[in-house]
Amino acid sequence: MVNYIVRKTFLMIPALFGLTIIVFMILHLSPGDPVDLIAGPNAPAEVHENIKKDLGLDQPLHVQYFTFIGHLFKGDLGVSILQNRPVADIIGERLLVTFEIGIYALIFSFVVSIPIGVVAAIKRNTLADYASMTGALIGLSLPTFLFGLLLLYFFAYKLGWFPLSGYGTYKHLVLPVLTVGLTDAAITARMVRSSMLEVIRQDYIRTARAKGLEEKSVIFKHALKNAIIPIITLFGMRLGLIFGGSVIIETVFSIPGIGKLMVDAIFSRDYPIVQGSMLILAALVLIGNLITDILYAVFDPRIKY
Repeated sequence: MVNYIVRKTFLMIPALFGLTIIVFMILHLSPGDPVDLIAGPNAPAEVHENIKKDLGLDQPLHVQYFTFIGHLFKGDLGVSILQNRPVADIIGERLLVTFEIGIYALIFSFVVSIPIGVVAAIKRNTLADYASMTGALIGLSLPTFLFGLLLLYFFAYKLGWFPLSGYGTYKHLVLPVLTVGLTDAAITARMVRSSMLEVIRQDYIRTARAKGLEEKSVIFKHALKNAIIPIITLFGMRLGLIFGGSVIIETVFSIPGIGKLMVDAIFSRDYPIVQGSMLILAALVLIGNLITDILYAVFDPRIKY
């Protein structure tokens, strides 16, 4: 198992290296100049040149990139151009907010979706099945940002049950977690139902029932355990998308997380913050995939071989 985890971990390195190139080139080749925001458009040319020199932006792109990589290997994400603070400190303050919302949403989505998917599979072509899958279809059809805006309008603006924006209390978490969690639950519930339907038709399930095992034992000990691999795949994908999708949720709900930080930094051309934020989010996606691979080996030992 240890060798399996080590191999999977080392496979993340080329992906991260390629990502640093993509992120760096997209930012530095896109229009706009952070120096204009610092000095102002009417500042003398000498001031612009001095600021560029201080920030290292007067160097060729390949020199800037290798300087960035060199600092990255030391754990240094650079210094914010506008805030003049270490990027690692700024991201660290925001990452916990994004992590809290993402984890709560992921747990909520699986707690809701797995029972719904199992019941829909067991009660196939009944009212329970039709109702749950119709709800899942509606959840799949609604864009996340639109669903969030609808929740804000009804529960925050009209009813006043929750705050319209901000972060700090459990009430600030409810609507963002529901927005992400219910959207993901719709996808997961359909996957659970499909996987369970495939498993419960197998011969060993009929054999287990013929032996007189309780239905609860047949479903949860035999069927669900063997249907879990596709669900684990979805878990890894959703873990990455929840963190990667924090940009939309945090913008809609004005939450001071890493997604909102990155959006603000993009508009202000604060290169170090954008680069650091994108790398952290990408690393979280890769870690989600690594966790998925490990869970594969835990639930099905044949995979690690």
